[in-house]
Amino acid sequence: MKPLDTFGRFFVTNLRDKSLDNLQNLLDGHWKAPELQSLQSKLSSFSPDERVVVRELVETLLTDAMHDLLFAFQESHDCSSGIEITVNDAPVAALSDGLHGEIFGEDGWIVRFSKHPAEAEIARSRRAEEDIRRIIGESDDGRD
Repeated sequence: MKPLDTFGRFFVTNLRDKSLDNLQNLLDGHWKAPELQSLQSKLSSFSPDERVVVRELVETLLTDAMHDLLFAFQESHDCSSGIEITVNDAPVAALSDGLHGEIFGEDGWIVRFSKHPAEAEIARSRRAEEDIRRIIGESDDGRD
């Protein structure tokens, strides 16, 4: 696996997937920790529709946080400010034209590496592609 993909898999697995797993455990009332009992109790009263909203909210916040952190890593690399992520001695920010964009799209890290369905990300990507085609005047078959 290429260093950029190795980092992408690590980043998605350890940030997004673990957070969504923790959310599901909270929604399921799985945790035994005393400090989580009150929160789990409140969540247990949510309707299925409200639980969907909570999951959508958390996914949105995670995606925003991932984007912002990756942007900061890219900026740090571009400005040589001392923070650099390397995989097998390769600086990952040097391998991308923008780390913060690597998570998006049908070929992005979320879709490729997350164990959780990313239908919302795929739908956003398709809408963006349609908007781009419309703006530049291309049809789906490549003719102008």
